[in-house]
Amino acid sequence: MKKLFLFLFFLSCAFAQAQTDAGYKLPPKDIAGLLLAKPTPAVSLDSKAEWMLLSERNPYPTVEELGQPELRIAGLRLNPANFSPSRQIFINNFRLKNIKAGKEFTVSGLPQNLLASNISWNPVEKKIAFLNTAADRVDLYVIDVATQKATKLNKQAVNNTLGAAYTWIDDNTILYKATTAAPSAAPKKNITPKGPAVQENYGKVAPSATFQDLIKTPYDEEAFQFYGTSQLVKNTNGVETQIGSPAIYLSTALSPDKHYLLERIIHKPFSYLVTVGGFPSTVVIADMSGKTLKQLADLPSSEGTPSGYDNTQNVPRGFDWRDDEPATIVWAQPLDSGLIKKQVDYHDAVYALSSPFTGEPKMLFKTTMRYRGTAWGNPTLALVNEGLRSKQTMRVSRYNPSTGEVEKLYDLNQTDAYNNPGEPVTKKNAFGRDVIITVDNGTKLLMNNPVGSSAKGDLPFLAKYDLTAKKNDIIWRCPEGSYEYVVDVIDPQTLTVVTRKETQTDVPNFYLKDLLRRIADQPITQFQNPYPQLVGVTKQKVFYKRADGVDLTGDLYLPKGYNKDKDGPLPVVMWAYPREFNSAADAAQVRGSQNRFTTISWASPVFYVTQGYAVLDNAEMPIVAKDSTTKPNDNFVEQLRLNAEAAINKLSEMGVGDRNRVAVGGHSYGAFMTANLLAHTNLFKAGIARSGAYNRTLTPFGFQNEERTFWQAPDLYMKMSPFTYADKIKTPLLLIHGEADDNPGTFPINSERLFNAIKGNGGTVKFVLLPYEAHSYRGKENLLHMLAEQNAWLEKYVKGVKAF
Repeated sequence: MKKLFLFLFFLSCAFAQAQTDAGYKLPPKDIAGLLLAKPTPAVSLDSKAEWMLLSERNPYPTVEELGQPELRIAGLRLNPANFSPSRQIFINNFRLKNIKAGKEFTVSGLPQNLLASNISWNPVEKKIAFLNTAADRVDLYVIDVATQKATKLNKQAVNNTLGAAYTWIDDNTILYKATTAAPSAAPKKNITPKGPAVQENYGKVAPSATFQDLIKTPYDEEAFQFYGTSQLVKNTNGVETQIGSPAIYLSTALSPDKHYLLERIIHKPFSYLVTVGGFPSTVVIADMSGKTLKQLADLPSSEGTPSGYDNTQNVPRGFDWRDDEPATIVWAQPLDSGLIKKQVDYHDAVYALSSPFTGEPKMLFKTTMRYRGTAWGNPTLALVNEGLRSKQTMRVSRYNPSTGEVEKLYDLNQTDAYNNPGEPVTKKNAFGRDVIITVDNGTKLLMNNPVGSSAKGDLPFLAKYDLTAKKNDIIWRCPEGSYEYVVDVIDPQTLTVVTRKETQTDVPNFYLKDLLRRIADQPITQFQNPYPQLVGVTKQKVFYKRADGVDLTGDLYLPKGYNKDKDGPLPVVMWAYPREFNSAADAAQVRGSQNRFTTISWASPVFYVTQGYAVLDNAEMPIVAKDSTTKPNDNFVEQLRLNAEAAINKLSEMGVGDRNRVAVGGHSYGAFMTANLLAHTNLFKAGIARSGAYNRTLTPFGFQNEERTFWQAPDLYMKMSPFTYADKIKTPLLLIHGEADDNPGTFPINSERLFNAIKGNGGTVKFVLLPYEAHSYRGKENLLHMLAEQNAWLEKYVKGVKAF
């Protein structure tokens, strides 16, 4: 009896101890201040740089807001009370600024408790439409730029469930999707279902990715049908006309001449294995009364897509309007039955069909790789994009629509940032569509590269690409010591542009720039530094090599007032995300710029520089294929070790990092990396792993850029799974996960099971499950608590001091 009493006593003490950790916690003041700082407004400019819309938002919603009713079906997360996505980032206020006058205006007529999204200028850029989401409905508002007044436009509530909810037809007319019933008419979920959910397969090969929020029951099917159904409505200055009949419109696209609609309409049977984008559907062309003129395809469920990143279904795909003609539909069709390894000269063919859509489709051209789309220009110029994800390669070719001639311009490895020529500058044509423009009498393209990677770091540029010589000549490049990129080209001939410029100490602002006359830049915003806590913090890009010779970089932040000679080496927080490369040369390229202003998001590790840590952010973790016969992941764990050792050695050699006090952390695939490093090395004092996947057998049909299945490479899946080595994880590990993670593969059970495995093997581990959070976290209280937990973990296991 005495033994039983003692057992119960100790059990009650242990239970009490377990509960003392309950409740939300706050991080140190500087960390909380950085998180809750009001962000600078988002900017939207008209094409003449005359008017600018400034959109303000609050940093994060409360957990109570995040926890409102949510319906998770067909890969969607919906608010069942108002036919809209349940997880949006809303604008809380608008301001207008006349750039030439330098004067700002408040916008009148905005609804109280503004929750705005989906901004769109009308064709002549005199009006700006947006959606406002209320508790029980979504409405369409229009701001008149001249009067700075907002007016509600719609009568029927907007259905913002699937795809774009509205589009401008002309300067005074908007086509939008309307709800067909009140939320109260939604199907009710009975306690006793109609029957069990049954799925079956009879010999058909149907590999499936690990999607979340799928349809699981007959009730889910009813709910999806209800919330997905909408009625197309044309609204001209408040006068509404219904177009066609209610349907589940996945997408609707207006033809350039505004006479036709390209519609993709979902139909049953709804899939229990893929998200709504892969449901059976018909692709049709309708006139503006809603009458179907032509059915282009009846597409099956995507369940049967062969595994492998460059494989596709043997059906037409990529239906879209040609931007430079009144009404021509373009699409692709595989020539290899959808199997990329099939030995054929061409893998895709591209077809077109023009109004009145009664003739036979015309084949325009073929591609040797997978077709990825066309950027249209004029009757003699278009750019065709094709590529292979498995080989990290892409090709851009010039297509002459008048002659049918196709000429290769350049091939590029997608991981080769140095040789990326940029994207062609576009302008609106007579149809109001963005098309490629040419300069120098049609001989050159204007190319904008807003990243501009180089051996000196990112230096964005504007260039002219000679179509005959196939050469890119840079005509302007961001000077060293700052980071500035072209936001928009206002006049391609005079090279008047709008840029966004920043330095380490100067917050990003927008400027009107004349690249020909090179007169003084005209500032058009004057945003102020929202982060006084970081004034004095230093940032530098560090360069180092790993043992096999691959060059690496990272962004090093050091605390305000730090002097390594006086203060000595600091405890270190290393934060990273692995990337796969087929080329060691590409892996060694410098990415990022030390001259960027430090902007803090909830996910950043830079918070901890305010607590006396050296922070190595974006520590490069390349995973490189050894040769053409191997895949990057064949040596995943070994390369992680090389990367981590090189980073620690560099900071130790610099005298700023204490190699015996280093923490490693990451989010998603970075969390996967973290757990693997703790399982296979003794380099770290602690780890922080957020929302990761730790058992690769739960993603058996591929993950990240690994396209081999579990059954093709079982040893690889087991070796790359830190869960397999949970008994080896003795370094303290903090696991954090969103309770409602929506990312394919990173189910919360990953963290739950890894926690149990480490605990069961006597490791030091803590698991924090954040209520209502998806893969990206948003709730204010949750974020403050997450930062507090991370700070306490670092203080206890890296600094060796007691926190909380």
